[in-house]
Amino acid sequence: MQPHTMHSEPEDARPHTLYALVIYLPDPLGGFLDDLRLEIVPGCNPHAHVSVLPPRTLPVAPEAAIAEALEIVAGFASFDIELGPIEKFDATDVIYIGVEGGAGQLRRMHQSLNQGALAFPEPFAYHPHVTVAQEIPPGRVEALRELAARRWREFQGPRRFRAENAVFVRNTHGNLWIDLASGPLRAAPTS
Repeated sequence: MQPHTMHSEPEDARPHTLYALVIYLPDPLGGFLDDLRLEIVPGCNPHAHVSVLPPRTLPVAPEAAIAEALEIVAGFASFDIELGPIEKFDATDVIYIGVEGGAGQLRRMHQSLNQGALAFPEPFAYHPHVTVAQEIPPGRVEALRELAARRWREFQGPRRFRAENAVFVRNTHGNLWIDLASGPLRAAPTS
């Protein structure tokens, strides 16, 4: 998904509008994972990312939540994220790539953000990852997990990238996500 501008559709016209804060993966890694997701779940609209705040409703106007999120994000320094192996969440059959390097920083960001106007009772404990496939028919999960693992082993590019920016996104009709605002991680790095 490429950056888009805000739609003018009234907020209350969209029932249960969801918002999230994500860090997109750059190419070639992001492009590879988008292609992999399309191979496994044809017709989806991929844009490889790590969620810092998983999808949630907001108790305040989106503009207020965006301002709060970007202010908090600005207090974090950029950092490296390194992806691990293909895994599966047993409770949901979601196939994903776990985050090995940078998971601690992502958890601290999530903890700092998941309060105030951005607080949300999440159904699952926060677990940094990149989703590869979800909503798979039960009989296909294991075969698709094996395919994803094989393709991931074949990938020769970098599995590490620098997290420098976070993007506040909104779910639209048809389960598409649009970018609303972007903010840099700009605090000075600590050694």
